[in-house]
Amino acid sequence: MKISEIPKLLENIISGDVFWDKDILRYYSVDASSYQIIPKVVIVPRNEKDVINIVKIAKKYKISVTARGAGTGLAGNSLNTGIILDLKFFDLIKIENNYVTVGSGTTKGKLDQTLKKIGKFFPPNPSIGPYCCIGGMIGNNSSGSKSLKYGSVIDNIEEITFIDGNGQKTTLPKNQKIGAKIFKLTKKLELEKFPKVTKNSSGYRLDSINSIKDTHKAIVGSEGTLGIILSAKLRIKDIPKKRVLFVIEYTSENAAAQNCAKILTTLPSAVEFLDKTIMKHINYKFNRKTNCLLFVEYDSEMENIQKRLKKTATGNIAKIIKNDSEIQRWWKFRDSSLYYSLKSIKNKTPHVIEDATVPVKYLPELFSIIDKINQKFHTDSVTYGHAGNGNIHIRLISNGKKIKIKEIAEEYFDKVIKLGGTITGEHGDGLARSEYVKKQYGQVNYRIFKELKSQFDPENILNPGKIISHKSTILKNLKL
Repeated sequence: MKISEIPKLLENIISGDVFWDKDILRYYSVDASSYQIIPKVVIVPRNEKDVINIVKIAKKYKISVTARGAGTGLAGNSLNTGIILDLKFFDLIKIENNYVTVGSGTTKGKLDQTLKKIGKFFPPNPSIGPYCCIGGMIGNNSSGSKSLKYGSVIDNIEEITFIDGNGQKTTLPKNQKIGAKIFKLTKKLELEKFPKVTKNSSGYRLDSINSIKDTHKAIVGSEGTLGIILSAKLRIKDIPKKRVLFVIEYTSENAAAQNCAKILTTLPSAVEFLDKTIMKHINYKFNRKTNCLLFVEYDSEMENIQKRLKKTATGNIAKIIKNDSEIQRWWKFRDSSLYYSLKSIKNKTPHVIEDATVPVKYLPELFSIIDKINQKFHTDSVTYGHAGNGNIHIRLISNGKKIKIKEIAEEYFDKVIKLGGTITGEHGDGLARSEYVKKQYGQVNYRIFKELKSQFDPENILNPGKIISHKSTILKNLKL
């Protein structure tokens, strides 16, 4: 059957909407990354039966199926050539004690508003939080500023229901037969090859599985390559009754990085870094010698915290904020860092090396690596991110010259991996980094990743080319 005949075939067997006109295909050909791939057809399924039928047809005719939420991904995770599934109608929210069951198409903003009414919250908080979808957050193992205390999605999820590449509906860890197969694979891992970091969204997170009860974690961070997520049961927590935010000034990035490990001993809930480019957008008169900031927040065990932090912080504490609305106002500056960084860059550059993470003790060395990259390749950079996790986001500035994207990526990732880090802490592999997964994990682990992929998606129809990649995609399909 010709690909052009597929849309009409699907129209006859599903209740959802099927689109193949050029304008809609072009709309779904981009996300928040620098990539563009025009799909053959876009489908908005109405229910799980639609998803099952779509996957079965796709398997029969060997057409790729890629799930998509809000399209906020920065690595091209939700782009592909075949069928794009927009899961916006999967917007269930069902609260039960300290858990909430959520549809994959539910936005984090809607979930936050619903939970706030009962004094609860779901901890992972990407800066794009109001707009991103829960399915995408699971697919990328999203984190955010609160992950220092509360962890990433993988640390806050109880159960996942999905459709695999055979069109079979599965719930993990309930399905112990499938769980046993996954758990068996974990016994073969070379665990020493896995990054020694608190945040990691690269490869398949088989290292996080300690029993059959953890086997749903294989789906977290899998970028839709193992199954189309329908819903998930998430852990929720009580909103903290009190918070305090310290804004600390430093004269250099190295000074801030050196101080991070000591600040972590005071048990903050967040430690965030902002460089001078981001700092300029804050309406506050900082010291003229200040080159960067740390935002350090606490939401528990706050007795004598000011005294303890003063003993620990090597920078100048410029602001101490206790009012909740004022704290929110200052966090908006940090959450707008991506916008501020892009506003500062005239020549658009791709989000390729922007998400590496290293052990916090090596954070000064990471900044040194960034400086050396800038010197060698004649670039500048804007830096910000989750310093408490060793996760720094980088935006390269080309200074009018063509950036050697692949050369920079290979050098940067080599050094990050040697430090025990990961090529992506929260944004996923996607088109930008999948070709480096094997380098990070080694041949043995990569072979196990391929076994896992084959178990769930034997015909390789689910978001092919992501995580398991047989060709270079870092430069292909860039829309610069």
